[in-house]
Amino acid sequence: MKLARKLTLALVFGVFLVLALSAYVQIRREARIFENDVQRDHHTMGRVLAAAVTEVWRSEGQARALRLVDDANERERQVDIRWVWLDERASEAHRPGLAPELLVPVSMGQTVVHRIPRKDADVLITCMPVPVPGDRVGALLLSESLAGARRTIRSMILSTTVTTAALALVCGLLTTSLGVGLVGRPMRTLIDQARRIGAGDLSRRLSLHQKDEIGELGREMNAMCDRLAAANQKLESEAAARLAALQQLRHAERLATVGKLASGIAHELGAPLQVVAGRARMLVDGDVSGDEVPTNGQIILEQAQRMTQIIRQLLDFARRRSAEKQETPLGSVLRSTFTMLRPLAEKQGVTIVQEGDTSALMVHADADQLQQALTNVVVNAIQAMPSGGTLTVGVRAERASPPADQGGGVEGDYVALSVRDQGGGMPADILEHIFEPFFTTKPVGEGTGLGLSVTYGIIKEHGGWIHADSRVDSGSCFTMFLPQWKP
Repeated sequence: MKLARKLTLALVFGVFLVLALSAYVQIRREARIFENDVQRDHHTMGRVLAAAVTEVWRSEGQARALRLVDDANERERQVDIRWVWLDERASEAHRPGLAPELLVPVSMGQTVVHRIPRKDADVLITCMPVPVPGDRVGALLLSESLAGARRTIRSMILSTTVTTAALALVCGLLTTSLGVGLVGRPMRTLIDQARRIGAGDLSRRLSLHQKDEIGELGREMNAMCDRLAAANQKLESEAAARLAALQQLRHAERLATVGKLASGIAHELGAPLQVVAGRARMLVDGDVSGDEVPTNGQIILEQAQRMTQIIRQLLDFARRRSAEKQETPLGSVLRSTFTMLRPLAEKQGVTIVQEGDTSALMVHADADQLQQALTNVVVNAIQAMPSGGTLTVGVRAERASPPADQGGGVEGDYVALSVRDQGGGMPADILEHIFEPFFTTKPVGEGTGLGLSVTYGIIKEHGGWIHADSRVDSGSCFTMFLPQWKP
């Protein structure tokens, strides 16, 4: 409705301005006409009276001529007529009362018209020379108040004001009704539709039957909604496909990691299998009797449970699961990861050492995804030390800010989980590509190139980031930052 009000005010102001200017011009014109009429009446009256005074003066004398002027003054109600002398011998009653410079043209035979401003109304004075016998110069002084012109102007102002107000009111009402119907309501409908689109609601369509620009805008908004709905549907399908592909890649990386762990798991299962086989053989051959039978059975049961636990851990790691973020103790994730990877590490001659206390550190994360991310980094670190060494996993609470390439942000409380190896390290040209999908420096068949890429995606989805630092012959250090969970 604001636009309709603006249009109404603009039109009313325009009408008022035009009428006011027209009234001003008309009033000025009427005032000039009135003044010109007064001057013309003065000239006509003055010429007639001057001729009569001159004739009477010559035939009957001065007294009779001045009496004629007084009689004319008594007959005129609006014009004051006096006889004045222009010399210094004039009495008080016959002095003109005008400035000397105004009387000079009169003494030279010219008629002078002068307007004297007064508080109540201006006075128009006409001084007309009259030739009389003798050496003195006389004149007729006609003065008339312009109060009539002022009354006329006031009447015109009042009439114009009433007319202007009436026209402004009519125009205002007409413009308001038209503005509300043709502009205000359609614009409100467009605004509501724009807000719905901004809120993500693309289901409603406008029904504007106007054939003007507003109706065209409404139809374009409907077409825009159709295009946005189609684009949203396409984006949703692409996002779903991308998410499915990402889940498949992560699952493939899990299976690849399981393959890497297979040899270590086989070695880990070898010892309990030998114990089970040996004890079972003793029972079958009858080499044990009495109280030794339950003891050997208990040993077989314990070793079977140990093998079952190892296989269950491997299956749990390889099984595809949906992400479920919740309050997760970081210590439990580290323990389960170390338990699963220790056989592989021992086979490579690698010792896993943990630094830092994890008892009070909590994160809001999916434990399985976090374990997969940590496993990928630890397995890479183990494989980076073919001659063995020490792999250090550090955990600490830290105040940090996301780096600029991760979008930046304010400083917050994070858990820094670092994995440092004693391998050969990486040059800078390789380090800048390690998080790219399918990038690997391993021989064909030994790596998928997805491990660090999957880890990067998991950490980013959990609101964190991963930083890699590596130098040739000095080993590598991968630090994963995760937001710390504080209940």
